[in-house]
Amino acid sequence: MSEQKSVKELPACPVETTLALIGDKWKVLILRDLLPGTKRFGELKKSIGSVSQKVLTAQLRDMEENGLVSRKVYAEVPPRVEYSLTDLGKSLKPILDALWNWGEEYKASVQHHSF
Repeated sequence: MSEQKSVKELPACPVETTLALIGDKWKVLILRDLLPGTKRFGELKKSIGSVSQKVLTAQLRDMEENGLVSRKVYAEVPPRVEYSLTDLGKSLKPILDALWNWGEEYKASVQHHSF
């Protein structure tokens, strides 16, 4: 039996489904930082910033269970673990690009207006 959520467990609304998978702040930043390519845990933690090791580990595990991230462990001492996006994870690029573009437009608009 698969660990992934069955279709019956996912929300009926596609937007809600997407948010359930990547709606967490850290997950979006993990996606952003893995889009260019594979990273080790320490590299991810450093690039994301203030996330704790415990939270980052939990987020990566959840994303792995949902098929967005793949984890490769090398039999070395100390062990080396690398994370990369699956094809499904890479398919989120247009969503991240849209978030980037909207954020850029928002920052530009608030510099010219006071609310």
